[in-house]
Amino acid sequence: MTAPRVLIVGNPEEVHVGRHLLRAAGELGVAAELIGVAAAWGGPAAVRRALWAWDRRPYHLRRFGRQVLERCERFAPTAVVVTGISPPGADALRELAVRRISAVNFLTDDPFNPAHRARWFDQALPEYRVVFTPRRSNAADLKSAGCRQVTYLPFAYDPGDHRRDPPTEQVASDVLFVGGGDADRVPLAERLVAAGIRVALYGGYWDRHPATAPAHRGVGDAATIRTATASAAVCLILVRRANRDGHVMRSFEAAACGGCMLVEDTAEHRDLFADSVTYFRTPVEMVNQARQLLADPARRRDSADASHRRIVTDGANTYADRLRTILETTATP
Repeated sequence: MTAPRVLIVGNPEEVHVGRHLLRAAGELGVAAELIGVAAAWGGPAAVRRALWAWDRRPYHLRRFGRQVLERCERFAPTAVVVTGISPPGADALRELAVRRISAVNFLTDDPFNPAHRARWFDQALPEYRVVFTPRRSNAADLKSAGCRQVTYLPFAYDPGDHRRDPPTEQVASDVLFVGGGDADRVPLAERLVAAGIRVALYGGYWDRHPATAPAHRGVGDAATIRTATASAAVCLILVRRANRDGHVMRSFEAAACGGCMLVEDTAEHRDLFADSVTYFRTPVEMVNQARQLLADPARRRDSADASHRRIVTDGANTYADRLRTILETTATP
């Protein structure tokens, strides 16, 4: 049997799935390289804006596809793992199939979300041998779009980035949320602020809203988020509704970092955490549950320990575990 060699197409920067998978390959002893997708998005500003408005199409879509094929000639991968709504396009994926290189996609976002919908990617989807989706909600749509094999594969955590660190008073908070200030998330954060709860918000766009701007602490690298998680009494976990999420990357990451989690109630979250976390369904319930957790340090400690056991100690939930699943699937004829 040929030893696997993996070319990852993704973002090499910290906190991105492409970087996590590259490190996972090293943990598994699998030869791997990463080609960054940023090269696809260059070009004249006016043309880039026009292409984005028309089709969210990268200016260098075809050229990037050729770069992927050239890298395959040099590196000779057995599999190409593309992360998310990303080039290469359909033509390059068909050429990979001709070369008998398995191309799969770990679909980090929902391509049917109107904010992400792109015709060029719709055309590319059926060319993947397997599409791995971390959301059960879009599996039927992916099959209807012509995908040959659709497999549910949850997000994960990276032990190098997501681990328990000591708390510090400098970044302490009552409730911590890490993620973008989406329109449906802002009212929830505003509720917590209005309730007099000390909120810390890391991610984009929170500074655009008067009620949440004082709680905004920037974006934060992995070390910052680890410390903020350790220093927060409660970690709020919200799905991205426009993505039809049942869980998010932070669902795994906060548990691995030892956070006490207040989690939006979904079937996927129930599967992951059972009764180890606190759930809520409505904004009022969210505030009430946060207050109860803040008043009960022992409950917070027990919950954090229980969710950490489920995800880290007892579960196979690292990105190395996910990459192993991908490679086992692509190795099957």
